[in-house]
Amino acid sequence: MLTVPLAPAAWRFRDATQRSSWRAATVPGCVHRDLLRHQLIPDPFWGANELDTQWIEERDWEYEAQFRVPPETLTESDIELIADGLDTVATVTLNGHVIARTENMFIGYRWPVKRHLRAGKNVLRIRFGSAMHYIRTHRKQHLVKEINDPVGRCTVIRKQQCQFGWDWGPRFVTAGIWQDIRLEAWSGNRLERVAVAQEHRQGGPVILHLSPELARADKGVQWHYRLSDGNDIVAEGVGTQIAIERPRLWWPAGQGGQPLYTLELEGIASDGSPLGPWCRRLGLRTLQLDRHPDKWGESFQFVVNGRAVFAKGANWIPAHTFVGGLTRTDYQRDLRSAVAANMNLVRVWGGGVYESEEFYDLCDELGLLVWQDLMFACTLYPADAAFLASVKAEAAYQVRRLRHRACLALWSGNNEVFSCNTQELKDKRRWAEYERLFHRTLPPVVAAHDPVTPYWPSSPWRGSADGTHETGEKRGDTHYWDVWHARHPVKDYEKWGFRFVSEFGMQSFSSPATNATFCARGEDDNVFGPVMENHQKNRAGNQIILDYVSRRYRFPKSQEALIYLSQLNQVDCMQTGVDHYRRLMPRCMGALYWQLNDCWPVASWSSIEFTGRWKALHYAARRFFAPAAVSAKLDGEQAVIIGNYRRPSGRNVELWTVYDAPDAARGRLHWSVHHVGGEKLLENQMPVALQHGQARCWKTLDLGKLIDRHGRDSLVVRVGLDLNGVRVSEETLLLSPPRFVGFARGATDVEITLSSPSTAQLAFTSTVFQHRFCFDFPGHTWRASDNFFDLYPGERRSVTVEFPSLPESAVLRAELRHFSLVDTY
Repeated sequence: MLTVPLAPAAWRFRDATQRSSWRAATVPGCVHRDLLRHQLIPDPFWGANELDTQWIEERDWEYEAQFRVPPETLTESDIELIADGLDTVATVTLNGHVIARTENMFIGYRWPVKRHLRAGKNVLRIRFGSAMHYIRTHRKQHLVKEINDPVGRCTVIRKQQCQFGWDWGPRFVTAGIWQDIRLEAWSGNRLERVAVAQEHRQGGPVILHLSPELARADKGVQWHYRLSDGNDIVAEGVGTQIAIERPRLWWPAGQGGQPLYTLELEGIASDGSPLGPWCRRLGLRTLQLDRHPDKWGESFQFVVNGRAVFAKGANWIPAHTFVGGLTRTDYQRDLRSAVAANMNLVRVWGGGVYESEEFYDLCDELGLLVWQDLMFACTLYPADAAFLASVKAEAAYQVRRLRHRACLALWSGNNEVFSCNTQELKDKRRWAEYERLFHRTLPPVVAAHDPVTPYWPSSPWRGSADGTHETGEKRGDTHYWDVWHARHPVKDYEKWGFRFVSEFGMQSFSSPATNATFCARGEDDNVFGPVMENHQKNRAGNQIILDYVSRRYRFPKSQEALIYLSQLNQVDCMQTGVDHYRRLMPRCMGALYWQLNDCWPVASWSSIEFTGRWKALHYAARRFFAPAAVSAKLDGEQAVIIGNYRRPSGRNVELWTVYDAPDAARGRLHWSVHHVGGEKLLENQMPVALQHGQARCWKTLDLGKLIDRHGRDSLVVRVGLDLNGVRVSEETLLLSPPRFVGFARGATDVEITLSSPSTAQLAFTSTVFQHRFCFDFPGHTWRASDNFFDLYPGERRSVTVEFPSLPESAVLRAELRHFSLVDTY
């Protein structure tokens, strides 16, 4: 096989509608990035520039490359042009000959082009038609309720749906060569791909069954394989079956290691010509979506290597608004942060893109299971013959591409298309179209190319058209949005015993540092100003944030204080939900909050800002997703009656542990009750034995007498878990909303020690109890081992902070800022 890469060629682009001058282009990439590089548009993320760049979607764009083909390449019998990703309505021309027309962003194409090539100079030109023109002229009868597209009908084109706008993302309908493009030349035959099936024998070897797929049938091929574990050759021989006598199994993060074997396969055809090589990394594991009858209804859990694993994680959206040309570096920051927060699964959401090989490489390496949506989201889709044919080709291409991945846990047909359209789907014609696409067309395609990985028709789905919360307590997966969209109390998370929660969330504002990347500090950064409103894509988003913040906290003294409170509120909501779902284990076996990351700087549900800064939520996730974690649950909640009088209830506090590490452990559960002024009122401890998959209430505290004596607004409950004498988990419970608690102001002592060329050790000691103590180094990039924690009086709290370039100790001390909840009033 000879490969002629075209991506590094001298590409150029132009506005084909206006027939503007040609300018240099970068491939892979997109027209927005190229226009910005030539300063033909302003920074799309700055201010409200998004609104001034939407004319781009109305134009046709043309890309051209001149490249040379060596004469010896033309001696091969077959030469093909391979385009891994064209976005989207493309006419491909080679030396003046139309090679193909495409209208699906998610299919990789391969076209025979030898008869149009010549030795020496060749010209490849790709014209991308306006997606909006396509939408206006195709499937005109498909008129449905719009959910996220402000213009409408984005579902009639097979293109990244969130390009058309979402409730966390901008509208940039782009075009271009978004993935690799190249020529491949070969003679005789070609090894296209290899299907690998794993047979795990109880207590014995793992057998790999290889099914090579050729461009042309040839039963006389002799196959040579080599399986390596690092530099060690595990197996080498002839045939299509490999026995691994002492297999090292791949596990999700927190359950074991992630060994990846390298499998190489080459063939000798019946005419003696070589075929291949084909090379992939494999993780040896079994994985099933276990749905067996139980006392609650039907389980919904992932079982890996025979062990049920509670799915801890978040939903993944595209790493950038402009997905063309993203690299491993663009993914690893946030995926590594997911593992650092004790996550073991990410859900690739269905309104984005099927991610690149680098994304799945990282998930394989890090032990992040992938719930993989097919790229359909929210709004109803067509089901005409041409659309279904395109979707079948798309699914076949993507399933074949990803089926070998150790991280791949599930294929899901769509995101919320059923749940967002329950009324519309009562229409028989609409339901027939929906069923034709997600229940009749896609399942057999997935099964034909990946018979191992389960298919789930939608998320959420309960196995039937009954989408009620009551049914979600019995079976299937749930998106729970009564908290946020319906503005229900946060305590409502605890009302439901869902089997698996694949979406739930609460928005917060990004940090002042991230906001400064799109608006001028002190000028346009008011959350209700035009710039910040443009970077809030949920219609009621700011109002809902303020609603929830006002229920829990006092009125903030500044914009920065409001941002901080919004992030604390997000922590409270997500921790309440996750703690509840983990306490339900094994009835509930998954909690995936919405969302992990951002695609541009914005107010959103993310726990990692677009700049990579961790919000308070991500630091909290590291704690509430810990393998061994404690939580405290108050048995009541506060009510407000006529006259705005508070009627709080609840005097009992349950002390829980949850544990999902593979090996049993013993430790000690500690608890204490403090007066907010500092006095310790109660303290005790007990031994605990922890088992994998166990959630247990060890102790119920009756605080009635302390409440009567001191008032619930003055009490702080502290619970901690020690393993081998080390505190591995700790949480604080307030018995009233923090706005009613009289936190004291006090002094904080700070020690700073430079422990390595990139690391500083910080130690904080306070004279008073500080709730959600936070520190920052404005103007610096850094990552801390912990932040937004509770600081108890007289106790030294140490934190490790890593910097790409560590400033001097004096600089750090001068620039360090720290504050806690009381400082926001």
